[in-house]
Amino acid sequence: MTTELDINLHEQVVERALLVGMNITTVSKRIDDIDINDSMEELKELAKAAGAEIVGSVIQNRPAVDAAYYIGKGKVEEIKGYCEGLDATLIIFNDELSGAQTRNIEDLTGIKTIDRTTLILDIFAQRAKSKEGKLQVELAQLKYRLPRLYGMGGAMSRTGAGIGTRGPGEQKLEIDKRHILNRAADIRAELKLVKKNRETQRNQRKKSNIPIVALVGYTNAGKSTLLNELIKTHKEYESEKEVFVKDMLFATLDVTLRKAVLPNKRDFLVVDTVGFVSKLPHDLVDAFKSTLEEVNYADLILHVIDATNDSYEIQKKTTEKVLKELGADDKKTILVYNKVDKLELDIYPKNQDDVVYISAKQGINMDKLLNMIEKAVMENTYDVELLIPYDRGDIFSKCKDKYNIDEFEYLGEGTKFRVALDEEDFGKYKEYIVEK
Repeated sequence: MTTELDINLHEQVVERALLVGMNITTVSKRIDDIDINDSMEELKELAKAAGAEIVGSVIQNRPAVDAAYYIGKGKVEEIKGYCEGLDATLIIFNDELSGAQTRNIEDLTGIKTIDRTTLILDIFAQRAKSKEGKLQVELAQLKYRLPRLYGMGGAMSRTGAGIGTRGPGEQKLEIDKRHILNRAADIRAELKLVKKNRETQRNQRKKSNIPIVALVGYTNAGKSTLLNELIKTHKEYESEKEVFVKDMLFATLDVTLRKAVLPNKRDFLVVDTVGFVSKLPHDLVDAFKSTLEEVNYADLILHVIDATNDSYEIQKKTTEKVLKELGADDKKTILVYNKVDKLELDIYPKNQDDVVYISAKQGINMDKLLNMIEKAVMENTYDVELLIPYDRGDIFSKCKDKYNIDEFEYLGEGTKFRVALDEEDFGKYKEYIVEK
């Protein structure tokens, strides 16, 4: 028999979070710096994504960071009063704290304190589904915690539940530096095997000559919604192949690969990658670099941008910065401004050769986007009509498999079909061209 006590024990405790940000007044703002209010709003969405209830927000203006308490001891004492009045159980800082700063703030307030990096790592620990994703998150957690082992002292031995304590790294937080280093080495070895398997799969895709289109962009820009719309063009489409979509930050983490079809009936692969965010932890970028490497092997990048976000230009620069770190900033790219259905009619600019305004959810301008993708990925191909003699059926068979040909005609002298050949095959099969 289930009692009320049993039900309460199984209910997840929602943590009441007070958000704290700092605006350094002596530093001149760069053009790509996110506004403190926008940054705090983003922190709010991140905290909600982690499962917290937001009870308040505080911004401290200071000329410099306080080495011991980050925002200064006086302000921390003030925050202690806020927490008592608001019944807050968690303090989340908008910037990265040192181990000593975290310990000092917790000692003074008596309330669990985490920073933005810990929050993002916690979200990733909740959302990672694949073995590789879980390993990458654990590696990032270990790398983040290692230099904080001694600074945080007793805080490193948290064994309770809640935000900032999830993921493999919390199974035994009191493990020493040597054990952390050993575990990190084991994870790197496992990830090497996963990477080797992915490289094998990548080589097989390369041999198949199927164009690859990678979706990149800020988290919650609509990449997963766009992927779901693109795969509906494929004859093998099934709703089960759609990826999870929700209006929240980091709704999906693991890299997804799906087939779609161009207007000329040729298959292409769509790769959905993890979304970016401002102040994305460096350790997390490093850990997920092997996954994000898929972008480097793409024939085309679709940079998806939330056209409704007031800070979309800064979000665009954040994504471009990560692409540069990955060495993919020189890739052929189409800027896809999404969610135009939420804008007032006709206030967005007209589409250009490498810029398109769409609504993946409502299907607005999806046909134009597909035509742009086709033009980009077929740029170095030759659209020809071939007539292959019956005694060279091996050529027809290769073309049929490689280029997904399903429309052809049997004539007296051979098999006739239209195909977009790559440069190598164009040279090979020149003699069989009847129309270019």
